[in-house]
Amino acid sequence: MGSIVGGFATSHTLFPSRNVEAAAARVLDGMMRLRSAVARLAPDVLVVANSDHMNNFTLARQITFAVGVADEYLPLGDMGIPQQRFRGSRELGTAFARHAATRGFDVVAAEEVRPDHGMMITKLIAAPDPRLAVVPVYINTNMPVVPAPQRAFELGQVLAEAIGAGPWERAVVVAGGGLSHWLCTPEEGRVNEAFDRHFLELMSAGRAAELARLSVTELEAAAGNGGLELANWLFMAGTLPRARGETFYYEPIPAWITGMGGLALYP
Repeated sequence: MGSIVGGFATSHTLFPSRNVEAAAARVLDGMMRLRSAVARLAPDVLVVANSDHMNNFTLARQITFAVGVADEYLPLGDMGIPQQRFRGSRELGTAFARHAATRGFDVVAAEEVRPDHGMMITKLIAAPDPRLAVVPVYINTNMPVVPAPQRAFELGQVLAEAIGAGPWERAVVVAGGGLSHWLCTPEEGRVNEAFDRHFLELMSAGRAAELARLSVTELEAAAGNGGLELANWLFMAGTLPRARGETFYYEPIPAWITGMGGLALYP
């Protein structure tokens, strides 16, 4: 019987620290605390949930949910990320897609994906070792068919079922993206600190199910079009419903056009 031994989430925005040196140092410290916490759990597989930035999935190839089903992955290499291959888990990716189909979810099984900066920064923060098996889960937050937060949360529960029925003894789920940020809109640079702190508070208190009841419209109004990435966080929380945890860091950084945060949930 497999088990999920921890869930984590972190922003994946990284910009130069000029003029925000102190805040950037606190963010980096929080990210390294998250990495250390993942390492202590000694996972044998890492599931990374994120959105694709119109690189693998585009308007001509739209998805709502997808999962990688490859033995290894080659990063796209955007934002200067090294193109170092890393191990995948075809077995878990396939088991998840198949089980999801029995639970009312059409999850695209994608073998030929090149993880971009969103997936890779999240993965590198959590576990840089290329030998650790990784399953990339894609949740659309960029194209027209954006799933409701509740749907992402419920899909996380489906992943937990798939892992529980398999041999993956120590799985860790990591979500990337968020918190509040507006991109390519008149509000770009705005950060909704009050919403971000409320979101982190409820997540850490085991009350993610309340946040999952937000509609797409409500989430976008509070956190921006970039804040729709918080569906990734709710997917992670769905794998550990009612789990409590801790916030590793939070810094509102308008210069980075993002409310930067990270947390952990433990069963």
